[in-house]
Amino acid sequence: MPEIKKGLHIVAIFEGAKGLLVLLLGFGLLELIHRNLHLAAEQIIGDFNLNPASRYPRIFIDAANHMTDGKLWAMALSALVYSVVRFVEATALWRHRQWAEWFGLLTGGMYMPVGLYEIMRGATWPKVGLLFVNAGIVAYLAYVLYKSTRSGNKERSPIIRV
Repeated sequence: MPEIKKGLHIVAIFEGAKGLLVLLLGFGLLELIHRNLHLAAEQIIGDFNLNPASRYPRIFIDAANHMTDGKLWAMALSALVYSVVRFVEATALWRHRQWAEWFGLLTGGMYMPVGLYEIMRGATWPKVGLLFVNAGIVAYLAYVLYKSTRSGNKERSPIIRV
């Protein structure tokens, strides 16, 4: 089953990359503590040459106005927890652990209705692309789990092994 291991390594790298991205975003949130967030939001909107009076930039500025240091800490801590979960999943997928395949299948499947809902609200290439990537990962993990149960692979226990 070397082709399955290679595929699981690709999924593991993807999950690890998601964890790293969210971890970096969490550190970025910590960078905003004790800062004038209204001014920072306006600067970001200006850097992207957006109209601050239009809908989404206005929502962004309003959110910055209501942000507190406590909320930033909570969001950064949430990012850390999410990242740790993704890193653990990525490591377990890399090591071909069946529990991680189930975990990835279930967590990826949970995002499918959200992705479909977002596309129904307005299809964009990033939304459609993310849905297809997520669907591909879910389908692949389902295939791996199906193959392991069909082959009666006894060496792959769902129990956590270190």
